[in-house]
Amino acid sequence: MTALFYIFLCLFLLLCSLLCFTILIQEAKSLGLGASFGGDSGESVFGTSTAEVLKKFTAYVVAIFMISSIFLSVWTSSLGRYTTTPLQTTVEETSAP
Repeated sequence: MTALFYIFLCLFLLLCSLLCFTILIQEAKSLGLGASFGGDSGESVFGTSTAEVLKKFTAYVVAIFMISSIFLSVWTSSLGRYTTTPLQTTVEETSAP
């Protein structure tokens, strides 16, 4: 069960990297990092509606990110709850004669 958790955690980190990348390549008002990949905003390899496609893709990735972060948060709290069980100690009272 713990190995599956770490697999999902690695996938979550890859999702975070993808989200950062898609946010950085989007066109800003001053063209931002999107201009560093070459060309003007009118010159696009994928067509003129690339900005709209990136906005939709980013919205989907953000939704998946939010759902997976809540899922991993609940999973982490449940792992901590079930692995640490308090030991019950019994105290024996001895009577002094």
